[in-house]
Amino acid sequence: MNKRLMITCMVTVCIALFIAMPAAADSFSFNTGSPDGLIATLSRVASAGKLETETADDFVTTQATSINSATFIGLLPLGTPLSNVMQVEIELYHIFPIDSTNPPDGRVLTRMNSPSDNNFAARDSKVPGQLTFTTTVLNPRFTALNSVVNGINPKPNQFTGGEGPVTGEEVQFNVTFTTPFIVGKDHIFFRPEVGLSSGDFLWLSTPKPIVSPGTPFNPDLQTWIRTDGPGALAPDWERIGTDVTHQGPFNASFSLTGTTIPEPSTLLLLGTGLLALVGFTLKKAVA
Repeated sequence: MNKRLMITCMVTVCIALFIAMPAAADSFSFNTGSPDGLIATLSRVASAGKLETETADDFVTTQATSINSATFIGLLPLGTPLSNVMQVEIELYHIFPIDSTNPPDGRVLTRMNSPSDNNFAARDSKVPGQLTFTTTVLNPRFTALNSVVNGINPKPNQFTGGEGPVTGEEVQFNVTFTTPFIVGKDHIFFRPEVGLSSGDFLWLSTPKPIVSPGTPFNPDLQTWIRTDGPGALAPDWERIGTDVTHQGPFNASFSLTGTTIPEPSTLLLLGTGLLALVGFTLKKAVA
């Protein structure tokens, strides 16, 4: 084989390898830790005679990330069969004022560091191809010292102190996103909702600040809550600790896993290295 043909073949092979070679991706994981039993807060889909009620807690990503799965832990009414779980919906929110009307309407004490008015991404088990889930009973009887279920009001009636202790089945929801969430470097609120054939799901709190084996970060914002529907608090949110109960503040029990998405600079570095290797090989072939 003459040198010119050999060089052409080598360049072609190297370019093909570069195009086909996947960029390296790191694993992503986030975890707020185990429930601490301090509070359980309503997070349910809308149903006949019941307003949608949303609880949200935050996490951060440090680069572009594909979120493939999640878990969250909360209470079902005592004795509820897991087959009564009919729906799981996950929404992601930016931090106000992104995706929001600004200035806000003034119906709550503050919107600083709250979730935005509107979500920017959602996955629903009732929509084919978005998510699947399983459930696991962790404890057949678990008590939270306080709860927020109905007392979600605009100011000046935002403070209720909570609605007292609640006992239920401690259940972990294991969610796989058939269509992953793709997010950039961001500070995001995670909002899970559960629909039951009867009864309600209450999301359990975790320590704030996050402790090992959780994933501490700063600033770690507290949980927020709202109702949505006719006469509801939405588009506003209230702080469960600072506004509603004067306790805490709280985090909520959830985890996320996925993979990072290499940035263009990483691909450029790979390409530069490959071209340098091609050049060195060509130099030797011509010599």
